[in-house]
Amino acid sequence: MKYVSDSENSPLLRAAGSALDNLITKDTPQYDLQGGDWEEMASEVEKLANERIVMNLGPVHPSTHGVLRLIVELDGEYVRDVRVGTGYLHTGIEKNMEYRTWTQGVTYCTRMDYVAPFFQEAAYCLAVEKVLKKTTEVPERANLIRILMMELNRIASHIVAIASGGNELGATTMMTIGFRGREEILRIFEQVTGLRMNHAYIRPGGVAQDLPPGCTEYIRDLLPKTRRDINELQDLTLQNPIFKARFCDVAVLPLSAHMAMSMTGPSVRAAGYPLDMRKMQPYCGYENFDFDVPVADQSDAYNRTVVRFDECYESLKIIYQVLDRLDETEGEPVMISDPQIKWPAQLSVGIDGQGNSPEHIKEIMGSSMESLIQHFKLVTEGFRAPVGQATQLVEHAKGVMGVHVVSDGGTRPYRAHFRDPSFANLQSLSLMAQGGTISDLIVALASVDPVLGGVDR
Repeated sequence: MKYVSDSENSPLLRAAGSALDNLITKDTPQYDLQGGDWEEMASEVEKLANERIVMNLGPVHPSTHGVLRLIVELDGEYVRDVRVGTGYLHTGIEKNMEYRTWTQGVTYCTRMDYVAPFFQEAAYCLAVEKVLKKTTEVPERANLIRILMMELNRIASHIVAIASGGNELGATTMMTIGFRGREEILRIFEQVTGLRMNHAYIRPGGVAQDLPPGCTEYIRDLLPKTRRDINELQDLTLQNPIFKARFCDVAVLPLSAHMAMSMTGPSVRAAGYPLDMRKMQPYCGYENFDFDVPVADQSDAYNRTVVRFDECYESLKIIYQVLDRLDETEGEPVMISDPQIKWPAQLSVGIDGQGNSPEHIKEIMGSSMESLIQHFKLVTEGFRAPVGQATQLVEHAKGVMGVHVVSDGGTRPYRAHFRDPSFANLQSLSLMAQGGTISDLIVALASVDPVLGGVDR
Protein backbone atom coordinates (compact mmCIF):
# COMPACT_ATOMS: atom_id res chain seq x y z
CA MET A 1 0.00 0.00 0.00
CA LYS A 2 1.18 3.52 -0.61
CA TYR A 3 -0.08 7.02 -0.38
CA VAL A 4 -0.80 8.90 -3.59
CA SER A 5 -2.49 12.19 -4.26
CA ASP A 6 -5.40 13.15 -6.46
CA SER A 7 -5.68 16.38 -8.42
CA GLU A 8 -6.50 18.31 -5.28
CA ASN A 9 -3.49 16.92 -3.40
CA SER A 10 -5.65 15.02 -0.93
CA PRO A 11 -4.01 11.80 0.33
CA LEU A 12 -5.32 8.55 -1.12
CA LEU A 13 -4.68 4.96 0.02
CA ARG A 14 -4.20 2.62 -2.96
CA ALA A 15 -2.79 -0.87 -3.44
CA ALA A 16 0.43 -0.93 -5.44
CA GLY A 17 3.24 -3.32 -6.41
CA SER A 18 4.37 -5.61 -9.22
CA ALA A 19 2.20 -8.48 -7.97
CA LEU A 20 -0.92 -6.58 -9.01
CA ASP A 21 0.10 -6.23 -12.64
CA ASN A 22 -1.33 -9.64 -13.60
CA LEU A 23 -4.38 -9.40 -11.36
CA ILE A 24 -5.93 -6.05 -12.23
CA THR A 25 -8.02 -5.90 -15.38
CA LYS A 26 -10.44 -3.31 -16.63
CA ASP A 27 -13.27 -5.18 -14.92
CA THR A 28 -11.51 -5.52 -11.55
CA PRO A 29 -13.11 -3.31 -8.85
CA GLN A 30 -10.63 -0.77 -7.38
CA TYR A 31 -11.22 1.51 -4.41
CA ASP A 32 -9.59 4.85 -3.64
CA LEU A 33 -9.86 5.58 0.06
CA GLN A 34 -9.93 9.08 1.50
CA GLY A 35 -11.23 10.55 4.69
CA GLY A 36 -14.98 10.00 5.09
CA ASP A 37 -15.31 7.35 2.30
CA TRP A 38 -15.28 4.24 4.48
CA GLU A 39 -19.05 3.73 4.57
CA GLU A 40 -19.30 4.01 0.79
CA MET A 41 -16.45 1.51 0.34
CA ALA A 42 -18.01 -0.91 2.81
CA SER A 43 -21.31 -0.84 0.96
CA GLU A 44 -19.58 -1.59 -2.37
CA VAL A 45 -17.68 -4.50 -0.86
CA GLU A 46 -20.93 -5.88 0.59
CA LYS A 47 -22.50 -5.85 -2.86
CA LEU A 48 -19.49 -7.71 -4.23
CA ALA A 49 -19.69 -10.32 -1.45
CA ASN A 50 -23.32 -11.08 -2.33
CA GLU A 51 -22.40 -12.12 -5.84
CA ARG A 52 -22.54 -15.85 -6.63
CA ILE A 53 -19.46 -18.05 -6.56
CA VAL A 54 -18.73 -20.74 -9.15
CA MET A 55 -16.98 -23.76 -7.65
CA ASN A 56 -15.66 -26.97 -9.18
CA LEU A 57 -16.61 -30.16 -7.36
CA GLY A 58 -14.15 -32.59 -8.85
CA PRO A 59 -13.29 -34.05 -11.20
CA VAL A 60 -13.32 -36.76 -8.52
CA HIS A 61 -15.59 -39.56 -7.30
CA PRO A 62 -18.32 -37.77 -5.30
CA SER A 63 -20.98 -40.35 -4.36
CA THR A 64 -20.55 -42.06 -7.67
CA HIS A 65 -18.45 -44.58 -9.59
CA GLY A 66 -16.08 -43.01 -12.05
CA VAL A 67 -14.78 -39.50 -12.60
CA LEU A 68 -17.38 -36.75 -12.55
CA ARG A 69 -17.04 -32.96 -12.51
CA LEU A 70 -19.77 -30.74 -11.11
CA ILE A 71 -19.67 -27.00 -11.87
CA VAL A 72 -21.66 -25.56 -8.97
CA GLU A 73 -22.93 -21.99 -8.74
CA LEU A 74 -23.27 -21.02 -5.08
CA ASP A 75 -24.95 -18.21 -3.21
CA GLY A 76 -23.29 -18.68 0.14
CA GLU A 77 -24.09 -22.28 1.15
CA TYR A 78 -27.03 -22.55 -1.24
CA VAL A 79 -26.85 -24.10 -4.70
CA ARG A 80 -28.26 -21.96 -7.49
CA ASP A 81 -27.18 -24.03 -10.47
CA VAL A 82 -25.30 -27.23 -11.26
CA ARG A 83 -23.72 -28.20 -14.57
CA VAL A 84 -22.47 -31.73 -15.08
CA GLY A 85 -19.12 -32.31 -16.76
CA THR A 86 -18.58 -35.83 -18.10
CA GLY A 87 -16.13 -37.47 -20.46
CA TYR A 88 -13.23 -38.05 -18.07
CA LEU A 89 -13.65 -41.83 -18.33
CA HIS A 90 -14.38 -42.02 -22.05
CA THR A 91 -13.45 -45.42 -23.49
CA GLY A 92 -14.95 -45.43 -26.98
CA ILE A 93 -16.67 -48.76 -26.32
CA GLU A 94 -19.45 -48.24 -28.86
CA LYS A 95 -17.00 -47.43 -31.66
CA ASN A 96 -14.67 -50.29 -30.73
CA MET A 97 -17.56 -52.75 -31.00
CA GLU A 98 -17.77 -51.97 -34.73
CA TYR A 99 -14.38 -53.67 -35.17
CA ARG A 100 -15.15 -56.85 -33.24
CA THR A 101 -17.40 -59.81 -33.94
CA TRP A 102 -20.95 -59.95 -32.64
CA THR A 103 -19.90 -62.26 -29.81
CA GLN A 104 -16.81 -60.22 -28.93
CA GLY A 105 -19.06 -57.19 -28.48
CA VAL A 106 -20.26 -58.68 -25.19
CA THR A 107 -16.74 -58.34 -23.79
CA TYR A 108 -16.92 -54.60 -24.43
CA CYS A 109 -20.42 -53.70 -23.29
CA THR A 110 -20.11 -55.64 -20.00
CA ARG A 111 -17.51 -53.05 -18.97
CA MET A 112 -19.78 -50.03 -19.31
CA ASP A 113 -21.74 -50.04 -16.04
CA TYR A 114 -19.28 -52.30 -14.25
CA VAL A 115 -21.46 -52.34 -11.10
CA ALA A 116 -24.31 -53.96 -13.05
CA PRO A 117 -22.68 -55.67 -16.06
CA PHE A 118 -25.26 -58.39 -16.75
CA PHE A 119 -27.88 -55.90 -17.89
CA GLN A 120 -25.69 -54.61 -20.73
CA GLU A 121 -24.85 -58.17 -21.72
CA ALA A 122 -28.49 -59.26 -21.77
CA ALA A 123 -29.76 -56.18 -23.61
CA TYR A 124 -27.08 -56.43 -26.29
CA CYS A 125 -27.56 -60.18 -26.84
CA LEU A 126 -31.34 -59.83 -27.04
CA ALA A 127 -30.91 -57.15 -29.71
CA VAL A 128 -28.48 -59.34 -31.67
CA GLU A 129 -30.93 -62.25 -31.47
CA LYS A 130 -33.63 -59.99 -32.90
CA VAL A 131 -31.38 -59.19 -35.87
CA LEU A 132 -30.68 -62.92 -36.29
CA LYS A 133 -34.44 -63.63 -35.98
CA LYS A 134 -33.59 -66.29 -33.39
CA THR A 135 -35.36 -64.86 -30.31
CA THR A 136 -37.77 -67.77 -29.98
CA GLU A 137 -35.00 -70.35 -30.43
CA VAL A 138 -33.10 -69.38 -27.28
CA PRO A 139 -33.50 -72.30 -24.83
CA GLU A 140 -35.68 -71.79 -21.77
CA ARG A 141 -32.85 -72.72 -19.43
CA ALA A 142 -30.64 -70.02 -20.95
CA ASN A 143 -33.34 -67.40 -20.35
CA LEU A 144 -33.76 -68.63 -16.77
CA ILE A 145 -30.04 -68.24 -16.12
CA ARG A 146 -30.12 -64.76 -17.66
CA ILE A 147 -32.94 -63.72 -15.30
CA LEU A 148 -31.09 -65.24 -12.34
CA MET A 149 -27.93 -63.27 -13.11
CA MET A 150 -29.79 -60.00 -13.73
CA GLU A 151 -31.82 -60.17 -10.52
CA LEU A 152 -28.78 -61.01 -8.42
CA ASN A 153 -27.02 -58.10 -10.11
CA ARG A 154 -29.98 -55.80 -9.38
CA ILE A 155 -29.62 -56.52 -5.66
CA ALA A 156 -25.85 -55.98 -5.77
CA SER A 157 -26.24 -52.65 -7.61
CA HIS A 158 -28.91 -51.35 -5.21
CA ILE A 159 -26.82 -52.33 -2.19
CA VAL A 160 -23.83 -50.44 -3.60
CA ALA A 161 -26.03 -47.38 -4.28
CA ILE A 162 -27.38 -47.27 -0.72
CA ALA A 163 -24.07 -48.15 0.96
CA SER A 164 -21.88 -45.72 -1.00
CA GLY A 165 -24.43 -42.92 -0.53
CA GLY A 166 -24.28 -43.42 3.22
CA ASN A 167 -20.50 -43.54 3.16
CA GLU A 168 -20.38 -40.09 1.56
CA LEU A 169 -22.21 -38.75 4.61
CA GLY A 170 -19.75 -40.36 6.98
CA ALA A 171 -21.82 -43.48 7.75
CA THR A 172 -19.02 -46.00 7.29
CA THR A 173 -21.10 -48.77 8.89
CA MET A 174 -23.56 -48.56 5.99
CA MET A 175 -20.67 -49.15 3.61
CA THR A 176 -19.33 -52.18 5.46
CA ILE A 177 -22.74 -53.86 5.83
CA GLY A 178 -23.68 -53.14 2.22
CA PHE A 179 -20.48 -54.50 0.74
CA ARG A 180 -20.69 -57.55 2.98
CA GLY A 181 -24.03 -58.38 1.36
CA ARG A 182 -22.69 -57.65 -2.11
CA GLU A 183 -19.77 -59.98 -1.48
CA GLU A 184 -22.12 -62.99 -1.20
CA ILE A 185 -23.54 -62.21 -4.63
CA LEU A 186 -20.11 -61.76 -6.18
CA ARG A 187 -19.22 -65.24 -4.92
CA ILE A 188 -22.18 -66.61 -6.86
CA PHE A 189 -21.04 -64.75 -9.98
CA GLU A 190 -17.56 -66.16 -9.60
CA GLN A 191 -18.81 -69.72 -9.27
CA VAL A 192 -21.07 -69.43 -12.34
CA THR A 193 -18.87 -67.36 -14.68
CA GLY A 194 -15.37 -67.65 -13.24
CA LEU A 195 -15.21 -63.86 -12.70
CA ARG A 196 -16.48 -61.37 -10.12
CA MET A 197 -17.19 -58.68 -12.72
CA ASN A 198 -16.81 -58.03 -16.47
CA HIS A 199 -18.16 -61.51 -17.09
CA ALA A 200 -19.01 -61.69 -20.83
CA TYR A 201 -21.14 -64.64 -19.75
CA ILE A 202 -24.37 -63.96 -21.63
CA ARG A 203 -23.79 -64.63 -25.33
CA PRO A 204 -25.91 -64.29 -28.50
CA GLY A 205 -28.00 -67.44 -28.52
CA GLY A 206 -27.80 -68.25 -24.81
CA VAL A 207 -25.07 -68.26 -22.17
CA ALA A 208 -21.44 -69.34 -22.29
CA GLN A 209 -21.88 -72.35 -20.04
CA ASP A 210 -24.41 -74.08 -17.82
CA LEU A 211 -24.53 -73.68 -14.06
CA PRO A 212 -21.94 -75.85 -12.29
CA PRO A 213 -23.22 -78.90 -10.36
CA GLY A 214 -24.92 -78.02 -7.09
CA CYS A 215 -25.09 -74.32 -7.96
CA THR A 216 -28.80 -73.86 -7.20
CA GLU A 217 -28.33 -75.26 -3.69
CA TYR A 218 -25.25 -73.10 -3.22
CA ILE A 219 -27.30 -70.02 -4.13
CA ARG A 220 -30.12 -71.05 -1.81
CA ASP A 221 -27.61 -71.33 1.04
CA LEU A 222 -26.23 -67.83 0.43
CA LEU A 223 -29.49 -65.96 -0.13
CA PRO A 224 -30.50 -65.89 3.58
CA LYS A 225 -27.19 -64.14 4.32
CA THR A 226 -27.93 -61.58 1.62
CA ARG A 227 -31.44 -61.02 3.01
CA ARG A 228 -29.96 -60.60 6.51
CA ASP A 229 -27.59 -57.90 5.29
CA ILE A 230 -30.38 -56.09 3.44
CA ASN A 231 -32.54 -56.23 6.58
CA GLU A 232 -29.70 -54.94 8.76
CA LEU A 233 -28.94 -52.11 6.35
CA GLN A 234 -32.63 -51.21 6.21
CA ASP A 235 -32.99 -51.21 10.01
CA LEU A 236 -29.90 -49.00 10.27
CA THR A 237 -31.18 -46.36 7.87
CA LEU A 238 -34.90 -45.97 7.27
CA GLN A 239 -35.88 -45.17 10.87
CA ASN A 240 -32.62 -43.50 11.81
CA PRO A 241 -33.34 -39.83 12.71
CA ILE A 242 -30.00 -38.64 11.31
CA PHE A 243 -30.52 -40.51 8.04
CA LYS A 244 -34.07 -39.20 7.73
CA ALA A 245 -32.96 -35.63 8.45
CA ARG A 246 -30.40 -35.82 5.65
CA PHE A 247 -32.57 -37.66 3.09
CA CYS A 248 -36.22 -36.72 3.67
CA ASP A 249 -37.48 -33.84 1.47
CA VAL A 250 -34.05 -33.55 -0.13
CA ALA A 251 -33.55 -33.67 -3.92
CA VAL A 252 -37.31 -33.60 -4.55
CA LEU A 253 -38.36 -33.94 -8.18
CA PRO A 254 -41.99 -34.15 -9.38
CA LEU A 255 -43.18 -36.80 -11.83
CA SER A 256 -43.67 -34.20 -14.57
CA ALA A 257 -39.96 -33.34 -14.42
CA HIS A 258 -39.08 -37.03 -14.64
CA MET A 259 -41.18 -37.38 -17.78
CA ALA A 260 -39.78 -34.21 -19.35
CA MET A 261 -36.20 -35.44 -18.92
CA SER A 262 -36.89 -39.08 -19.87
CA MET A 263 -35.82 -40.33 -16.47
CA THR A 264 -36.38 -43.94 -15.47
CA GLY A 265 -35.57 -46.36 -12.68
CA PRO A 266 -36.08 -46.08 -8.89
CA SER A 267 -36.38 -42.29 -9.08
CA VAL A 268 -39.44 -42.29 -11.35
CA ARG A 269 -41.01 -45.19 -9.40
CA ALA A 270 -40.51 -43.22 -6.19
CA ALA A 271 -42.61 -40.49 -7.85
CA GLY A 272 -45.49 -42.98 -8.15
CA TYR A 273 -45.16 -44.21 -11.74
CA PRO A 274 -44.64 -48.04 -11.98
CA LEU A 275 -42.42 -47.83 -15.08
CA ASP A 276 -40.75 -51.23 -15.42
CA MET A 277 -39.84 -52.93 -18.71
CA ARG A 278 -40.13 -56.35 -17.07
CA LYS A 279 -43.89 -55.72 -16.82
CA MET A 280 -44.52 -53.37 -19.74
CA GLN A 281 -42.42 -55.13 -22.41
CA PRO A 282 -41.43 -58.51 -20.94
CA TYR A 283 -38.29 -60.26 -22.18
CA CYS A 284 -36.49 -63.52 -21.30
CA GLY A 285 -39.74 -64.87 -19.86
CA TYR A 286 -40.32 -62.32 -17.09
CA GLU A 287 -44.04 -62.56 -17.78
CA ASN A 288 -43.98 -66.05 -16.23
CA PHE A 289 -42.90 -64.86 -12.78
CA ASP A 290 -44.81 -63.33 -9.89
CA PHE A 291 -43.41 -60.04 -8.61
CA ASP A 292 -44.54 -56.47 -7.89
CA VAL A 293 -43.18 -53.09 -8.96
CA PRO A 294 -42.56 -51.00 -5.80
CA VAL A 295 -43.63 -47.35 -5.90
CA ALA A 296 -43.73 -44.42 -3.47
CA ASP A 297 -45.64 -41.14 -3.28
CA GLN A 298 -42.75 -38.64 -3.41
CA SER A 299 -39.50 -38.76 -5.32
CA ASP A 300 -36.99 -37.53 -2.78
CA ALA A 301 -33.69 -39.08 -1.71
CA TYR A 302 -35.37 -40.99 1.13
CA ASN A 303 -38.09 -42.62 -0.98
CA ARG A 304 -35.60 -43.56 -3.69
CA THR A 305 -33.77 -45.50 -1.00
CA VAL A 306 -37.03 -47.11 0.14
CA VAL A 307 -37.82 -48.18 -3.44
CA ARG A 308 -34.36 -49.72 -3.84
CA PHE A 309 -34.84 -51.75 -0.65
CA ASP A 310 -38.27 -52.95 -1.81
CA GLU A 311 -36.88 -53.91 -5.20
CA CYS A 312 -34.21 -56.04 -3.51
CA TYR A 313 -36.94 -58.08 -1.82
CA GLU A 314 -38.87 -58.43 -5.09
CA SER A 315 -35.69 -59.62 -6.80
CA LEU A 316 -35.24 -62.25 -4.09
CA LYS A 317 -38.80 -63.40 -4.79
CA ILE A 318 -37.99 -63.80 -8.50
CA ILE A 319 -34.71 -65.60 -7.77
CA TYR A 320 -36.38 -68.30 -5.67
CA GLN A 321 -38.91 -68.91 -8.46
CA VAL A 322 -36.08 -69.13 -11.02
CA LEU A 323 -34.13 -71.61 -8.90
CA ASP A 324 -37.14 -73.93 -8.78
CA ARG A 325 -37.48 -73.76 -12.58
CA LEU A 326 -33.76 -74.39 -13.02
CA ASP A 327 -34.00 -77.57 -10.98
CA GLU A 328 -36.80 -78.73 -13.29
CA THR A 329 -34.79 -78.00 -16.47
CA GLU A 330 -31.47 -79.45 -15.33
CA GLY A 331 -29.55 -80.99 -18.24
CA GLU A 332 -31.34 -79.00 -20.93
CA PRO A 333 -29.29 -76.93 -23.43
CA VAL A 334 -28.18 -73.38 -22.65
CA MET A 335 -27.23 -72.38 -26.20
CA ILE A 336 -29.18 -72.11 -29.43
CA SER A 337 -29.10 -75.24 -31.62
CA ASP A 338 -28.26 -73.45 -34.90
CA PRO A 339 -24.77 -74.77 -35.84
CA GLN A 340 -24.00 -71.52 -37.68
CA ILE A 341 -24.21 -69.60 -34.40
CA LYS A 342 -23.53 -72.01 -31.53
CA TRP A 343 -20.16 -73.43 -30.76
CA PRO A 344 -20.10 -77.10 -31.77
CA ALA A 345 -19.63 -78.45 -28.25
CA GLN A 346 -20.78 -77.26 -24.87
CA LEU A 347 -18.28 -74.77 -23.52
CA SER A 348 -17.33 -75.53 -19.94
CA VAL A 349 -14.77 -74.14 -17.56
CA GLY A 350 -12.09 -76.61 -16.51
CA ILE A 351 -11.65 -77.89 -12.97
CA ASP A 352 -8.91 -75.31 -12.41
CA GLY A 353 -11.37 -72.50 -13.16
CA GLN A 354 -9.64 -71.70 -16.42
CA GLY A 355 -9.65 -72.98 -19.96
CA ASN A 356 -12.08 -75.57 -21.26
CA SER A 357 -13.15 -78.88 -19.85
CA PRO A 358 -11.48 -82.06 -21.12
CA GLU A 359 -14.84 -83.21 -22.50
CA HIS A 360 -15.11 -80.08 -24.62
CA ILE A 361 -11.58 -80.45 -25.96
CA LYS A 362 -12.14 -84.16 -26.66
CA GLU A 363 -15.29 -83.52 -28.70
CA ILE A 364 -14.00 -80.72 -30.90
CA MET A 365 -10.53 -82.20 -31.47
CA GLY A 366 -11.02 -85.95 -31.28
CA SER A 367 -14.36 -86.80 -32.81
CA SER A 368 -14.95 -84.45 -35.71
CA MET A 369 -12.56 -82.51 -37.94
CA GLU A 370 -15.51 -80.54 -39.31
CA SER A 371 -16.49 -79.58 -35.79
CA LEU A 372 -12.97 -78.33 -35.09
CA ILE A 373 -12.93 -76.24 -38.29
CA GLN A 374 -16.35 -74.79 -37.52
CA HIS A 375 -15.26 -74.01 -33.98
CA PHE A 376 -12.15 -72.22 -35.29
CA LYS A 377 -14.15 -70.16 -37.80
CA LEU A 378 -16.78 -69.16 -35.24
CA VAL A 379 -14.17 -68.06 -32.71
CA THR A 380 -11.92 -66.17 -35.14
CA GLU A 381 -14.35 -64.83 -37.75
CA GLY A 382 -17.70 -64.99 -35.98
CA PHE A 383 -21.12 -65.58 -37.51
CA ARG A 384 -22.86 -63.37 -40.05
CA ALA A 385 -26.04 -61.49 -39.19
CA PRO A 386 -28.53 -60.58 -41.93
CA VAL A 387 -28.94 -56.97 -42.98
CA GLY A 388 -31.23 -55.18 -40.56
CA GLN A 389 -31.49 -53.41 -37.26
CA ALA A 390 -33.09 -54.00 -33.90
CA THR A 391 -33.77 -52.23 -30.62
CA GLN A 392 -34.08 -53.85 -27.21
CA LEU A 393 -35.11 -52.37 -23.85
CA VAL A 394 -34.39 -54.00 -20.50
CA GLU A 395 -35.01 -52.86 -16.93
CA HIS A 396 -31.55 -52.04 -15.69
CA ALA A 397 -30.95 -51.54 -11.96
CA LYS A 398 -30.71 -47.79 -12.63
CA GLY A 399 -33.52 -47.49 -15.15
CA VAL A 400 -34.30 -48.38 -18.75
CA MET A 401 -31.30 -49.65 -20.72
CA GLY A 402 -31.77 -49.35 -24.48
CA VAL A 403 -29.66 -50.98 -27.20
CA HIS A 404 -29.82 -50.30 -30.93
CA VAL A 405 -27.74 -52.50 -33.24
CA VAL A 406 -27.40 -52.25 -37.03
CA SER A 407 -26.11 -55.02 -39.28
CA ASP A 408 -24.82 -54.64 -42.84
CA GLY A 409 -24.69 -58.41 -43.30
CA GLY A 410 -21.19 -58.87 -41.90
CA THR A 411 -19.64 -60.59 -38.93
CA ARG A 412 -19.55 -57.45 -36.78
CA PRO A 413 -21.98 -54.65 -35.95
CA TYR A 414 -22.20 -51.76 -38.38
CA ARG A 415 -23.39 -49.71 -35.39
CA ALA A 416 -24.07 -50.43 -31.73
CA HIS A 417 -25.53 -47.68 -29.59
CA PHE A 418 -26.60 -47.83 -25.94
CA ARG A 419 -29.09 -45.72 -24.04
CA ASP A 420 -27.53 -45.85 -20.60
CA PRO A 421 -29.88 -44.89 -17.72
CA SER A 422 -27.12 -43.16 -15.72
CA PHE A 423 -26.52 -40.71 -18.58
CA ALA A 424 -30.20 -39.79 -18.80
CA ASN A 425 -30.70 -39.61 -15.03
CA LEU A 426 -27.76 -37.24 -14.52
CA GLN A 427 -29.77 -34.56 -16.33
CA SER A 428 -31.95 -34.27 -13.26
CA LEU A 429 -29.17 -33.27 -10.89
CA SER A 430 -29.46 -29.54 -11.57
CA LEU A 431 -33.20 -29.47 -10.82
CA MET A 432 -32.79 -31.66 -7.74
CA ALA A 433 -30.04 -29.53 -6.25
CA GLN A 434 -31.34 -26.00 -6.92
CA GLY A 435 -32.28 -24.23 -3.71
CA GLY A 436 -30.62 -26.79 -1.46
CA THR A 437 -27.32 -26.58 0.38
CA ILE A 438 -23.99 -27.86 -0.87
CA SER A 439 -24.32 -30.82 1.52
CA ASP A 440 -27.71 -31.66 -0.01
CA LEU A 441 -26.04 -31.77 -3.43
CA ILE A 442 -24.00 -34.81 -2.35
CA VAL A 443 -27.18 -36.54 -1.16
CA ALA A 444 -28.92 -35.72 -4.46
CA LEU A 445 -26.05 -37.17 -6.46
CA ALA A 446 -25.99 -40.32 -4.35
CA SER A 447 -29.74 -40.79 -4.88
CA VAL A 448 -29.25 -40.70 -8.67
CA ASP A 449 -26.53 -43.39 -8.39
CA PRO A 450 -24.72 -42.83 -11.71
CA VAL A 451 -21.89 -45.06 -12.88
CA LEU A 452 -19.59 -43.13 -15.16
CA GLY A 453 -18.50 -46.21 -17.07
CA GLY A 454 -21.95 -46.20 -18.67
CA VAL A 455 -22.07 -42.42 -19.07
CA ASP A 456 -18.68 -42.10 -20.81
CA ARG A 457 -18.95 -45.19 -23.01
